Amino acid sequence: MNSAASTENIIEVAGLSRSFGKKEALRDINLSVGRGQVFGLVGENGAGKTTLIRHLLGAYKAHTGSVRVFGVDPVANPVAILSRIGYLSEDRDLPLWMKVRELMAYTAAFYPDWDQPYAEGLRERFGLPLNTKIKALSRGEKAKVGLLVALAHRPDLLLLDEPSSGLDAVARKDILGEVIRSVAEEGRTVIFSSHLLDEVERVSDHIAMIHEGVVSLDMSMDALKENHHRFVVRFSEGQAEFPKVAGLLHAEGNDKEWRVLCTGDLETLNGLLQETGGRIIETTVPTLDEIFVARVTGITTESATV
Repeated sequence: MNSAASTENIIEVAGLSRSFGKKEALRDINLSVGRGQVFGLVGENGAGKTTLIRHLLGAYKAHTGSVRVFGVDPVANPVAILSRIGYLSEDRDLPLWMKVRELMAYTAAFYPDWDQPYAEGLRERFGLPLNTKIKALSRGEKAKVGLLVALAHRPDLLLLDEPSSGLDAVARKDILGEVIRSVAEEGRTVIFSSHLLDEVERVSDHIAMIHEGVVSLDMSMDALKENHHRFVVRFSEGQAEFPKVAGLLHAEGNDKEWRVLCTGDLETLNGLLQETGGRIIETTVPTLDEIFVARVTGITTESATV
């Protein structure tokens, strides 16, 4: 989204590994996030996304490797880090006994940079009632309250961990719209973790995929789209299985016509297919969801191994 993002990295994760008992949650994670980026973090449930975010917050200490946020170890200096971070999780974790105005006042006391006019503007835009207790709010309203208190001190870094999980389409649109507005107007850095890949695709300019605790892909959204191709291939003769083509991620079909998702240079792929008697008759850009599913599930039984 933000093509003017600085090359300065505000997050540096190097060789990060973390286990819980015998379960390896993260293995040798290396990631850098530049200032002003909207960094999409995707993966299946249990892939390690939330564990990584908790390391950024200083809630977990790395077993091996290092984590630096704004150049500082968040475990060693949590106060310096947390004052510059806004955080919204799937659990919300809000004090349900408080009224909305009480939560705003309570949170403001912790942040010298709290912007009350901005907070009030968010409250009005979200349609949140001042004197209603949080426990009486809908799930969508609770998420909006959580986003309000995460944004109103104008943090340098916004961590969103499944922010719209379980919400209806209207609430998701409102939350996503505010994230987009915040990033566009003030150039915040955002880590956006979600299983709703269409949302991640809409707001992110960089993507990292985590699969079973390992980063399986890390590239800009533009590069992702340039290097992944979805096309229909027609063969002069029927094929029992798709030919062995380097870069193949997914293939389905039978006989003479196949639908394929590949990675690599399109001209090179086309040349390889022509050598096998195939011809590309239709080319489209795959969605992030299609790329993710193809990479996570691996090549189908009807297609070749890379």
